[in-house]
Amino acid sequence: MDKIVINDTTLRDGDQAAGVAFNLNEKIAIARLLDAMGVDELEIGIPAMGEVEQHAITTIVGLGLQAKLLGWNRAVISDIQACIDCGLQRVHISIPVSAIQINAKFQGKWEVVLKKLRDSISFALDHGLFVSVGAEDSSRAEEKFLLDVALYAQECGASRFRFCDTVGILDPFNTYVKVRQLVTALSIPIEMHTHNDFGLATANTLAGIKAGSLSVNTTVNGLGERAGNAALEEVVMALKRIYNNNVTIDTSRLVEISRLVASASGYNVQPWKAIVGENSFAHESGIHAHGVLKNPHTYEPFPPEEVGGERRLVLGKHSGRHLLSNLLEQQGIFLNPEATQSMLDAVRQASVEKKRSLTTQELLHLAEVYHHSHVS
Repeated sequence: MDKIVINDTTLRDGDQAAGVAFNLNEKIAIARLLDAMGVDELEIGIPAMGEVEQHAITTIVGLGLQAKLLGWNRAVISDIQACIDCGLQRVHISIPVSAIQINAKFQGKWEVVLKKLRDSISFALDHGLFVSVGAEDSSRAEEKFLLDVALYAQECGASRFRFCDTVGILDPFNTYVKVRQLVTALSIPIEMHTHNDFGLATANTLAGIKAGSLSVNTTVNGLGERAGNAALEEVVMALKRIYNNNVTIDTSRLVEISRLVASASGYNVQPWKAIVGENSFAHESGIHAHGVLKNPHTYEPFPPEEVGGERRLVLGKHSGRHLLSNLLEQQGIFLNPEATQSMLDAVRQASVEKKRSLTTQELLHLAEVYHHSHVS
């Protein structure tokens, strides 16, 4: 498999998520860490939003990062001028391609859309910029028109074409077919931009890669408009572990960047979130915990250290004797089989009452209940 360019848009699409507003220091911290991890490209904002956004973008441009930095624009020359004023050398130009979007934004006048695209690409190229073109609502566009727009963008001088599943309505099978048509027809790379409205953003991104896409948009924790985008941690680990792609990203910092973005966004990551969730490497059930104690590969697809996480063995309603004995022995407590079973019953009961697993302190408190005669 070819090298896949990761273009992370946490600072643009992630920042657009309802209720999210990164401040300047948070944006700098996120950009620095993504860069330190080896993310290829960062879409860092929308200069046309105004002075506050422009100041943040100019500041990030001035950090001297290794990652390529990109600004998002409408097909409007003043938008692109704002990018230039911020010191950006790469621009993304977005145009609507579905009938519903063109009707809403341009009264159905697709010719106007194409003229604005041509003029904005020409302006950007005249200023020596790298140009990416994004087809908003690609998934609902008429296929021939989408292909015509893509070929037109290429002819006008665009260096990359972004396929956007703007409202997240595709499945991986349809994604593959649609993207494959573009990959076959174009000589410039296709980039995937998927949304998670049906929980398929990562799957659709991977389907696009299978179809020949060479660049993908991601956001940390899947942060983004409505149900979010394809998650950086999911896409990167799928490339690394499922497809054996030689990703150049330091995956051992995925939990670190996840927690940074969660803190900055004000939204915690759900415990069962893939790759970076608190429960990703937590084991409670007796069968699973027993297996992991013998060999972690029994119930883990990769070691938690690979993403900067840690394995947790927790006592609760579903735990078994092996885990209980193991955790007690770590605390220097050794019970005979009869006492172990009695205590396990107590652990399960306490877990049901508390509706969660038990902490180490709660475990030790329960252990104290048992008389020294139970100690073997």
